[in-house]
Amino acid sequence: MRTLGAMVFPGFQTLDYFGPIEMLGSMRDEIELVTVAQTLDPVPSVHGQRIVPDRILSEKDDYDLLFIPGGDAALELVDDSETMDWIRRASDNAERVMAVCTGTILLGIAGILDGRKATTNKIDFTATVPLAPKVDWVKQARWVEDGKFFTSSGVSAGMDMSLAVLADLFGIDAAREMAVGCEYTWHEDAQRDPFATLAGLI
Repeated sequence: MRTLGAMVFPGFQTLDYFGPIEMLGSMRDEIELVTVAQTLDPVPSVHGQRIVPDRILSEKDDYDLLFIPGGDAALELVDDSETMDWIRRASDNAERVMAVCTGTILLGIAGILDGRKATTNKIDFTATVPLAPKVDWVKQARWVEDGKFFTSSGVSAGMDMSLAVLADLFGIDAAREMAVGCEYTWHEDAQRDPFATLAGLI
């Protein structure tokens, strides 16, 4: 049984979080889902839904799997040294680290992705990647795997990334079965990224 620490913060992007959690959290016999936040107060998404955390950041930083969603509000955490330090420690301890959209920018600013390949939301790509100049940013990718780090483009791309993580941990058949169970068409080709073209990146 692996523990999955899924961090939330006020204003997190709804599908960034719940899409991957639908995939990862459904592996109930293999993964224990733990939602973590700065406090135990309900945390609102960008759309106003509130989620009740299981633990606060200071309680634990050694989850087997770490997941960080995005959202415009993610960048507000950069000035929160407690949260950024926790992200560094938790990333160091985890066997797999996953981030969606601007969650990847947080990892980059924290220095965790220095010298590694990563991607992020294509609409905001040009505006956000300069915040983490030591990352090897990939313009055209639905998601990117570099060692234990899995990063994805915006919003729905997190589901494709999370299925790639399931394939990595449990085999391709398990990932495909999960996608079918969710009636989701998994884009298994990480390079299939039409949004990079739409955003004028290539």
